[in-house]
Order: sequence, then C-alpha cells, then structure tokens
Amino acid sequence: MKNALRIGRVAGIGIYLHWTFLLLVAGLFVFYLYQGNSIAAALFGVALVLLVFLCVILHELGHALTARHFGVPTRDITMYPIGGVARLERMPDEPREELLIAVAGPAVNLVIAALLFVYLMATGQDASPSAIFRGGEGFVQTLMWINIVLLGFNMLPAFPMDGGRVLRAFLAMRMDYAHATEVAANLGQGMAILFGLFGVISFNPVLLFIALFVYMGAQQEARQATMRALTQGISVREAMMTRYSTLSPDDTLGTAIEELLAGSEQDFPVVSDGHVVGVLLRKDVMRGLAEGGREARVGDVITSDCVIIEDSATLEEAFARMQEKNCTSVPVVRNNQLVGMLTLENVGELMMIASALRRGTPTLGRVRS
Repeated sequence: MKNALRIGRVAGIGIYLHWTFLLLVAGLFVFYLYQGNSIAAALFGVALVLLVFLCVILHELGHALTARHFGVPTRDITMYPIGGVARLERMPDEPREELLIAVAGPAVNLVIAALLFVYLMATGQDASPSAIFRGGEGFVQTLMWINIVLLGFNMLPAFPMDGGRVLRAFLAMRMDYAHATEVAANLGQGMAILFGLFGVISFNPVLLFIALFVYMGAQQEARQATMRALTQGISVREAMMTRYSTLSPDDTLGTAIEELLAGSEQDFPVVSDGHVVGVLLRKDVMRGLAEGGREARVGDVITSDCVIIEDSATLEEAFARMQEKNCTSVPVVRNNQLVGMLTLENVGELMMIASALRRGTPTLGRVRS
C-alpha cells in the first residue's frame, strides 16, 4: 500500500500505518517538550496515544472479524491520525449483518473500558473522570474514559461513524437500501453542520475538522449507495463497449498514438494469440514516449497486472475490483476470449441513463457501443 507502512498481520488482515501517523507521534513528543514538560511526561503522552491507537486497531478488527463471519473479506486496516479505517471488500446485502458489523467495533471499546474498570476496582483505584488529571497516576483511568468517549462518538447516528451505519441498517429493514442511506446521510450532514457551527462559535478547529470529515463521509456514502442501487442486477455485458481497438505487444507506440488520436478511446487491450496480455493506458503511452520514443514496443510499457472481468459478472462486482486495483479500464472476456472493454466513463454514463429513466426525464448521456 502506498504511503503506508505495514506493522503486522492479524487473521490474514494487513495492518498499516499511514506516514502522517508517524508525524503525529513525533509532533506530539516535540509539543510536550515545547510546553516545558519533562521527557518523562512527553513519553507518557506518546505512550497514551499509542495505546489509544491500539484500541482503535482492536475496534477495526472487531468490524473486520465480524464481517468475515458473514463472508465479507477485509482488504486491510490503515491507521491515520484521525483514526482507523477497515476496508471491506463490499457491504453485506442483509441489513441485520450490516448492523452487527457496525456495532462490533464500539462493542470492543465497551469491553476494553469494562476490563479497565474492573482492574481499577480490584486495585482500589479511583475510576472517576477526576483521576485523569493526576498525571502518571491517571494513566489507566484516562485510557478507560477515552474508550468510553470513542464508544459514544462512534455511535452518533451520522455517516461515516458506526452509528450512521446502525441507523441505515435499521431503516433498510423498513425501506429500500438507497432511500435508507439517503435519510441516514442527510442526518449525518445535518449533524456535521451543527458540529461546524459549534466549532466556529467556540473557536475549536478540531470540531471544524470533524465536521468536514463527517460531512464528506456522509456525502460519499450516499453517492456509493446510489451507484449500488443503480447498478444492482446489471451485468457487465450490458455496460461494456463492444467497439474498440486492440493492439499487439509488438506494435510500436507510434501505432498506439495513431489509434489514440483517431478515436475517443484512451486505453487499449493488448492481445497476443487471441488472449489478453495487458492493457495499454494513456499514461503508459506518455511514459513510454518519454523513455523510448515512438519506436518503443507496446509490450514493454503495458500494464500487465490488469483486472480481467467475465462478461457475466455483475457491474457492482466489476466496479469494486476496478477500485481495488485502481483501474480505469478493464478487458471483458467470455471463455477467455476478449468480447469488450469496461471503462469508468461507460459506467458513469450507464448510471446517468438509469437515474434519468427512474425520474422519467430525458438524458444527455449515452452509452457508447
């Protein structure tokens, strides 16, 4: 994964640290020293942050392992300064399953807080919030209350927090998935606006940042749900281009340029002996021209690890695989023979047409054949 360092693997799930997280830890240590604190106090602060993020990793593993129970794989877990993200391959189709996956993360924080509370009671220590302000003596208390705050914050009924997904799951039991997402996303954006207003009034930049994060997360979730609703039940063969140009690995980039300029295609399937061996992307052409000129071979610059989709696959499945591999165009095959090309542009045009047909209005878009 780009811009991230893998720190471990749990149950087959890679756990990564984004480089900005390392900056956070280093910056926090310097900040403590700048404030006149001792090195011991600075180390205390850094250790607390690291333990909090360990709790966040366990929180995300709660989501991931529950999702696995329902047959939904997790690509990876990445830690950012603002928290963790578990990337699921897909969202489950059953609202009940999404509900259980969503509550699994906060449930982990609840268990951690409960265990810390039992430890404090067993050792005769004060578990009240006032114990947080006693320096090193309040380490366990601080960690316990932070987990309680994480639990409460994550259960707010706003995307992209877990509470928003819980709300969507409950609504999806009574209405269609797209409408349920729209209601939950609108509520999330409304809460984000309230966060932002309170942040402005209180001159709190952290609240403003949270407001932006929640608002954009709700917007993205609504967009993805709309796409899922519009593409549900549609096969790749209904959206693929059936008129396209192919190239051979032995063709030159000069030939590719002629094809690029002659039509509207930007990416080309590369075929050898009747089988797809890669895709020549426009960026590959530009890179190849810079390195080898017009006489460079197509086979030397193609993207050979491209995704190849069967024409019987669903459009939702194909789009998920394209996102995973960061592909803008993929070859479509039937019995290992090339039958079409699927591009993000075509998917977008198909969605625009489907949306317009649902509204009963004309559309300016068209699906290229």
